Amino acid sequence: MARTLWPVLLASAVGLLPFTVFSTYLVPIADEAGSSVAAMGGLRGLGGLAALLVGTALAPVIDRVPKEWAAAGALVALGASAALGASGDFLLLAAFCLLVGASTAVLNPALTAAAADRFGTGKAAGRAATLVTATTSMTAMLAAPVIALPALFWGWQGDLLGVTVVSLLLAAVFVARRRRADPDGEAVAHGPRLGYLASFKALAAVRGAVPVLLIGFLRTAVFMGYLSYLAAFYEERFDLDAGLFAFVWTLSGASFFVSNLLTGRLTNSAEPRFGTERMLAAGLVAALVSVVGFYFTHWLPLALAMTALHAASHAVVAACVVSLIVRRCGTTLRGSALSLNAAGQSLGVFAGAALGGAGLGLAGYPGTAVVFGALVVAALGAAVPVLRGAPKAGDV
Repeated sequence: MARTLWPVLLASAVGLLPFTVFSTYLVPIADEAGSSVAAMGGLRGLGGLAALLVGTALAPVIDRVPKEWAAAGALVALGASAALGASGDFLLLAAFCLLVGASTAVLNPALTAAAADRFGTGKAAGRAATLVTATTSMTAMLAAPVIALPALFWGWQGDLLGVTVVSLLLAAVFVARRRRADPDGEAVAHGPRLGYLASFKALAAVRGAVPVLLIGFLRTAVFMGYLSYLAAFYEERFDLDAGLFAFVWTLSGASFFVSNLLTGRLTNSAEPRFGTERMLAAGLVAALVSVVGFYFTHWLPLALAMTALHAASHAVVAACVVSLIVRRCGTTLRGSALSLNAAGQSLGVFAGAALGGAGLGLAGYPGTAVVFGALVVAALGAAVPVLRGAPKAGDV
């Protein structure tokens, strides 16, 4: 499966690199642009806003065109954005953030849907989709050191120009593969072609689709909000400096990657021991226990265990959400659903950080625990109709 999907997996990794370079080299980038770090860092929010708007607006369109064309177009836009960012100009860096957010809003769901389409509508499709998300999580963990080594030779500008080159090459690969698969360019989508508004209505009618998308949003809000204040918590409670906290970050990232990969395999195996819906509920329960317990622990080993458990539980939920979307929405709607899921995640990043900060400001870390715990409880509530709609004779 990995050999078949290698361009998809590589493209999913490349999609993370522009903002990773931006975050890693924020200080020298701000110096180059003659801006403050605060002002430059604020531009990152433009990418999330663009991802939310573009992902929602273009959700039905992804299923109306070949996924490879959508991915190729997004890669070209991503490459152009990286080239703009390499200029170091403040206005062009603002355009860079907007364009990266917009391009990844199309790229990520197109890649996930394309991977699933290669293997039909069954469990193999769900496994292919979760393989893409697992690759993305692994890249998020390893991207910083990967880009840091080349930057020693050509600087952060060289990293961005390298992203431009790789993105354009991958776009050409997707175009070539699509032409070989469909030389006449006639096959656009499997099944009937739905209109723009009809796609939203059809998606709302899919069993459990709306609750699953809501769970994806709430899960992201909890996890990304939790990560926003993770370093501050470890520094305040356990006096860990940035160097030692890097190990905590690695623990969290490794836990997420391994759990995401294994969950994708287990829930999409030929004879799974546990249904995907039950795994989803179990992951949410573990997330609730770990996020609330984390903020009340004062023993470092227990805090580290909670950190690993929390990351692993979110990986379980994320893999189950993608698997359910892919298997329940079919080839005619999965691109739209995955695009809305990605847009919900963009919104979740902002909501989680804002709500977590409000809880922290009002009642300290216990307040943060209450806020994130309440969001997980809401996700458990959304999981009830998903569990009720689960197939009785095996997970479908």
